[in-house]
Amino acid sequence: MTGRFVVVGIGADGWEGLGSRARDELTRARVVYGSHRQLQLIPAGPAQRCAWTSPMSQHLRQVLNSDPDDDIHILASGDPMFHGVGTTIVRTVGAERVHVIPGVSSASLACARLGWDLADTTILTTVTRDVDTVAAALTDGRDLLVLSRDETTPAAIAGLLNANGFGWSSVAVLEQLGGPDERVVRGVARTWAEPPGDPLNIVAISCVGPRRSTAPGLPDDAFAHDGQLTKQPIRALTVSALAPSHRQLLWDIGSGSGSVAIEWLRAAPTGRVVAFERDIARTDRLLSNARTHAVADRLTVRGTAPDACADAPPPDSVFIGGGLSDEVLTAAWTALMTEGRLVANAVTLENQTLLADWYARHGGSLRRYGIETAAPLGTMTTWRPSLPIVQWVVDKP
Repeated sequence: MTGRFVVVGIGADGWEGLGSRARDELTRARVVYGSHRQLQLIPAGPAQRCAWTSPMSQHLRQVLNSDPDDDIHILASGDPMFHGVGTTIVRTVGAERVHVIPGVSSASLACARLGWDLADTTILTTVTRDVDTVAAALTDGRDLLVLSRDETTPAAIAGLLNANGFGWSSVAVLEQLGGPDERVVRGVARTWAEPPGDPLNIVAISCVGPRRSTAPGLPDDAFAHDGQLTKQPIRALTVSALAPSHRQLLWDIGSGSGSVAIEWLRAAPTGRVVAFERDIARTDRLLSNARTHAVADRLTVRGTAPDACADAPPPDSVFIGGGLSDEVLTAAWTALMTEGRLVANAVTLENQTLLADWYARHGGSLRRYGIETAAPLGTMTTWRPSLPIVQWVVDKP
């Protein structure tokens, strides 16, 4: 193989907006791949033009597996390494076989038009994700840029803002940025009534609504449940003990309502969770809770542990909140990645004894938490104790 994949970022301004390096590459190209819209932006030449067929991902995979003897040129929108095809190509064939010539990203152009600081702007995408996932980033005072899937996305986002108490947020839809047909439509979410416009757009949101935190400890009534719920104070301690981090995978065994898994995903926007739950009704409730909190796209549910653990991807962290047994601990400990963390909570004496035994063998920390909450007693107030929880936290050497 001697050929490379040359990825050229092109904006809505087409050939006129390209630099000399990009023009030279496309001028010498023998084969150029791109969408119909992108291919129309470059002048006619000797190169063979190949428009992506649907689904594009499958067509791209065929091209990347073709082992070319000569360079293959691929057009991408704006900056190919910003939510673009360039990232997919590099991950597939390796950086040494890819030459990227970036254009200006849609986010940079949008911030330039709006006068926003790009470094202080949260950027989301609905190109490969559901619009509902935007809800996880909503909080008062935050500026968001949302890459749209098509012309229907702005209205869907306005509806999402209204449904989540952010109806007074200002919305701007920026279409065909940098091109001759550039257009900016502004409004407020609660009165948004603009008809669908150009499919090539980005939605800017200045959030006005409730202040939301991603720190663990949501109120218990934030989750639908049947009593199988890690209560707020212990949940906050548990998620903190799990220490969610970038691109980690959590196993949540005996997930119940999914409260710990959901709080983990809210705290780690790039994290993923595999939940293990044997009860079908609880599984449905768990998934519903995950959709409510806009994290369902990063959560999958399997059956009963330890049987369902056998072919699950190895976790960076494990939480065991239900179904605790020696077999479950053994399966989780075996699958856990080196330097991964396991956190287990126990209420019954039998399970607390089991954790004490594992603590004696593997170390870590063993703590007993007792929580008391003020509650009415007749016309007075008293402390109502919850059942004490023993929590074992250990890192796998």
